[in-house]
Amino acid sequence: MNLPAPSKGSQTRQTILDAAHSLFLEHGYAATSMRQIAGRAGLALGGIYNHFSGKDDIFQALILDRHPYVQIFPLLKNVPGDSAEEFIRNAAVIIQAEMGSRPEFMKLMFIEIVEFNGSHFPKLFDVLYQQILPILQRFQSPQSGARDLPALLILRTLMGTIVAYYVTEFLMNDPAIPAALRSVSLADFMEIYLHGILKPPTS
Repeated sequence: MNLPAPSKGSQTRQTILDAAHSLFLEHGYAATSMRQIAGRAGLALGGIYNHFSGKDDIFQALILDRHPYVQIFPLLKNVPGDSAEEFIRNAAVIIQAEMGSRPEFMKLMFIEIVEFNGSHFPKLFDVLYQQILPILQRFQSPQSGARDLPALLILRTLMGTIVAYYVTEFLMNDPAIPAALRSVSLADFMEIYLHGILKPPTS
């Protein structure tokens, strides 16, 4: 079954988003003007306002469409693993592969954090919540092996660990950094997330 071709309006909207996305990554949000976006999209400046009310409206549309969480959560829905530990280890492999192929993911997240103080996250969470629910349910199963913690707390700390890995990865690119620091993987972070740094108590 052939899908209907996108309308001219939706194609133009996508062209604007693509142009803005590339400019925001190159120059940041504040240093990018609507005129630059129009020029990159091959449109007259007034043509953008037929689709977006302004630059913030464009950025919000990008966040809801291209934020790393929007791309990654659907991939985690069917990750194999009967226990929470198996799921997290398998999820780490998938996330690292996806993030490694999309370096622009973190740049977009940094713009949202640095230039907007995360102000678009509530709307993003509304979009993501239905995708998050099946993941949370996996930690609530008696067979998961997870502690009896609020599911949203587990999710926040899990995603926080993943973001922490990529922030430090971003800082460790220089060859002058010791190799032992640069060779750390997301799986190493997940190992500490799951088991901490303390030895188990002796019996």
